[in-house]
Amino acid sequence: MILLEILFWSSLAALAWTHVAYPAFAALLARIAPRRVLKSEIEPTVVVIIAAYNEEPVIARRIENLLALDYPKDRLQIVVTSDASSDRTEEIAAQYPGVKVIRNERGGKVAAQDRAVRETESEIVAFSDANATWSEDAIRKLVRSFADDDVAYVCGQLKILAADGSNKEGVYWRYEMLQRAAESTLGSVTGGNGSIYAVRRSDYVEVDPRFGHDLSLPYVMVQNGRRAVYEPEAHAWEKPTPSNETEYRRKVRMFEHCWLIVLRGKMFRKLGPVYGLEIVSHRLLRYGSGVLHVVLLATSLALVSHGWVYDVVLAGQIVLLLAAATGVGIARYYVLVSWATLAALWNYLRRGVPATWQPAHE
Repeated sequence: MILLEILFWSSLAALAWTHVAYPAFAALLARIAPRRVLKSEIEPTVVVIIAAYNEEPVIARRIENLLALDYPKDRLQIVVTSDASSDRTEEIAAQYPGVKVIRNERGGKVAAQDRAVRETESEIVAFSDANATWSEDAIRKLVRSFADDDVAYVCGQLKILAADGSNKEGVYWRYEMLQRAAESTLGSVTGGNGSIYAVRRSDYVEVDPRFGHDLSLPYVMVQNGRRAVYEPEAHAWEKPTPSNETEYRRKVRMFEHCWLIVLRGKMFRKLGPVYGLEIVSHRLLRYGSGVLHVVLLATSLALVSHGWVYDVVLAGQIVLLLAAATGVGIARYYVLVSWATLAALWNYLRRGVPATWQPAHE
């Protein structure tokens, strides 16, 4: 009985902390002890690298979007680094004057990005997905934080658009952006996004190709004594995944890489107390949400009728599952993401994580 109670209260406290208390604590601490970023309207040389695998439907639009950006043309280079695409991605990209196309053997997104970095020269290296669209001033907004000598990495804000162009950002995504802003204000973010980010070339690190930049570069920068910050005014847009099933598969693939980084990525070395708390609270416990929910549900069932708290918590979990089953938006999304963390852990333990990926429009 004592062991069941310990497991119950531990899982309940961990879930409450990572989803509710930590975001509020981080926001409060950011107000009390902000660490400012020195920004200036600078114009360093920039290369924008698009990693592509079979992106024929979107690559032309992506290149044209980048060519239309408000940034000096003599200080901007565009590179498409193809992960052995078997369609017309490379042919289409090569039709644009000044766009460098690199063909790689099939080795994954990060390997293709690494080669593009090695084969270019610029002060700042920016990255984007082939299915994203950047605002006209995106590069200007990204690079101004590099006026601060402590900053090594900057990620922008991804906005999700419906097919008609209307804003499709959900409650959960806005909630994540608020946490990212608070963490950036405290010092450094714990994660980025692949749609829009940039790294000072002198700080670029080649990580395990299976890790992915979104999840690994921010904490690696911090381990190296640098800052990884969030620039909410640097905007990128993407369309949402077409169905819950597609989103679920995408989440499972993402969390497979998350588990790899947690278990093999030396994620917890050389971190200060504040950033260490951010990593545990926003990453480790969030990735473990599925496991924590299974433990909470199992112990709630075992302890039912042993106290009103256990009964109330069990009832709350049943209501959440019923709401998800009947299609209530935020409940369905939350359960989907939590279950994806479990499926991803099982996949990782069973077969590991591949370095290769599929295009987002598939």
